[in-house]
Amino acid sequence: MKRISLILLAVLSLAFSCRSHGEAPSADAAGVPLDSIYCRDPFIVADRKSKTYYLYRSASTPEGLGGVEAFTSKDLKTWTGPERVFTVPKDNFITGKVWAPEVHAYKGAWYLFATLNTDRQWAETVPGWPAFTYRGTQIFRADSPAGPFLPLGKELTTPREFMALDGTLWVEDGKPYMVFCHEWVQVVDGTFEVMPLKADLSAAAGEPVKLFSASEAAWTTKIREWTGTDGRKQGAFVSDGNFLYKTRGGVLLMLWSSFKNGKYSVAISRSVSGRLAGPWTCDDAPIFEEGGGHPMVFKDFDGSLNLVFHQPNSGHSHPVILPLEDTGKTLVIKK
Repeated sequence: MKRISLILLAVLSLAFSCRSHGEAPSADAAGVPLDSIYCRDPFIVADRKSKTYYLYRSASTPEGLGGVEAFTSKDLKTWTGPERVFTVPKDNFITGKVWAPEVHAYKGAWYLFATLNTDRQWAETVPGWPAFTYRGTQIFRADSPAGPFLPLGKELTTPREFMALDGTLWVEDGKPYMVFCHEWVQVVDGTFEVMPLKADLSAAAGEPVKLFSASEAAWTTKIREWTGTDGRKQGAFVSDGNFLYKTRGGVLLMLWSSFKNGKYSVAISRSVSGRLAGPWTCDDAPIFEEGGGHPMVFKDFDGSLNLVFHQPNSGHSHPVILPLEDTGKTLVIKK
């Protein structure tokens, strides 16, 4: 009887451990293939110090606090985890769900850029339109890509009055900046904005400046169409998932996502000046338009360049890794 009790206790302990991750027990294991991992907005870090790849995804706690988990791999094919690397502090301004976690190395430390969400409404909207709720990107710090990531403050880094998301880090002339999306829910035609940060990334160091709007790309199509008071059909354009990359030829690119004829797609825009200030032009067509998006780029331990995004955009989204070629002028998906 004592042996049966000990076995039952071990089983219950394992179940509680898996439940604390918010995942099925089968996901908390070694040897998990990439297409078995549920993950939207995937972000991969290649940590050369430990020769380990980290894959980050959103994961709230059972108590409803937002958070982030990481899977690890040595070969990008099979993964171990997940392990919790971040939980939103209870006294933070926003404690709800995390979207689009990104982790960046900067000045000897690792920084998590997390989009935080709340149901708290801060402005009235027209009937049938999504509510204006608090949503923005906040930055957290750790000594390792394995976390734990701790707050630099209790406030959003993006302005409170912006419905902002998908903040990413870019350093130009030694100065850090956050590039983020100003969401279509608030501005109808979603934009991409840049904002200077303090040297320690603890807060903004200036006001956001618009780079370009999603509708400036000829391929984007409207979502959530409706008929305005003047009888004309209107709609919103999505700006989503921005990530910056400079080619070997010095061309500054932004990879991002929106919708083309209802399909989530990955596209490229480029800075004419080669600098954040732009001006920015948008390519005529996406580089991927088969229902996947929210892109990022990383170089693996063999020196090869890779594109990462999630697919499909609904249902069981999982990370997809495709090889890229840097032509010096642009990025091309290898066939």
